[in-house]
Amino acid sequence: MKKLNLGLLSASLYVSFQIFANILSTKIAILPLLNLAVDGGTIIYPFTFTLRDFVHKTWGKKNSRQVVVIAGLLNLVMVLLFIAVAALPADPTWPYQEAFEKILLPIWRITIGSIVAQIIAELIDTEIFSMIYKKVGDMTAVLASNGIALVVDSILFSLIAFYGAMPFDIVLQIIISNILIKFVITLISIPSIKLVPRKVDMNEM
Repeated sequence: MKKLNLGLLSASLYVSFQIFANILSTKIAILPLLNLAVDGGTIIYPFTFTLRDFVHKTWGKKNSRQVVVIAGLLNLVMVLLFIAVAALPADPTWPYQEAFEKILLPIWRITIGSIVAQIIAELIDTEIFSMIYKKVGDMTAVLASNGIALVVDSILFSLIAFYGAMPFDIVLQIIISNILIKFVITLISIPSIKLVPRKVDMNEM
């Protein structure tokens, strides 16, 4: 039996979680106990930062940057496919065309906000992780890089997607709740970096 390709698995999970998160982000939900507004993608999106770190450890800095950009482009392709399929005439016996369009057709500001924030934040994550990993190791590198990147991502996404379309206090609430939730999930995911051994030379980190 061949050994599991951890780099390939990490990259696949990273891209998948990016796409899942962008689909879920079209819903704004209220957290029951905290009474905070949050987009649905926030539930799984924080894991992408640690998954990117997995890719970094197994495939190196250069390849992890490429995976980040590829994920952003695939999100754009997904949106264009939704538009193309929605434009096809619906079968008269199929009553869900309107529901399909309402759920899956993108709100362009959310789409652009997701992709722009994702690429910028994850590339920042890459640079910070690389710099800190070479000095102090992976646990500190994950905490610092993810912590900074999730703040950048939350602010960029919320401002691009919602500023002007919602009252600013709601936008601010989304930013704060995104940061808090992402940070908590990041803390949970940090120890998992120890499960992935470094597969590249230090100069490739």
